[in-house]
Amino acid sequence: MRTRQALMKAAAAEFDRHGYDGTSLSAISKAAGLSIGAVTFHFPTKVHLADAVQEEGRSVTVAALERLAAEPMTPLRMVIDLTLELTRLMEQEPAVRSTIRLSRERSAAVSWSDSWLPTVRSLLDRAYESGQLHTDALPADVTTLVEHLTSGAEAYLRSRMGSDPAFESAVAQLKRVWRLALAGVSAEGATVPRQTGPPESPA
Repeated sequence: MRTRQALMKAAAAEFDRHGYDGTSLSAISKAAGLSIGAVTFHFPTKVHLADAVQEEGRSVTVAALERLAAEPMTPLRMVIDLTLELTRLMEQEPAVRSTIRLSRERSAAVSWSDSWLPTVRSLLDRAYESGQLHTDALPADVTTLVEHLTSGAEAYLRSRMGSDPAFESAVAQLKRVWRLALAGVSAEGATVPRQTGPPESPA
């Protein structure tokens, strides 16, 4: 079990940094300090190892959300805290970051968002029905907002990894973005222009 866990940890770090195509079993064995024979004993191919890492990332995510679900809070508050928890996992768990990257790079892989997006949509449906959301803030649209926020948090983290260790926490940044989203950014009386046709070509 210790050998398997060491391989999983090394593989998550390698997949996170180099992606699926850029990672080899030999690189993982070197990172783990184990022979290639030890790697193939537990994981015969890179496909098996990537599958295991993704399963680990999803399990970590589901466990965190189950802990959060035990807290007494309103549906909208739960959605906000859920996105903050997802961002914390991305920030601190290489297995989660590698799961997200592998989901994009492996066509047959199950998406990481499948482990939490249905919960978000269900909570937003409840929030809408209970009057917590503005009548124009449809659950489907707010779900899209959540997807963009989590994708943006991952992109921010990837752009900062390996740079100045004092960069701002993605969780702290997301809290500020949520405050803007909840308060609204439009000044009183301002409206969003509607696109009624194809954009005009420049003169």
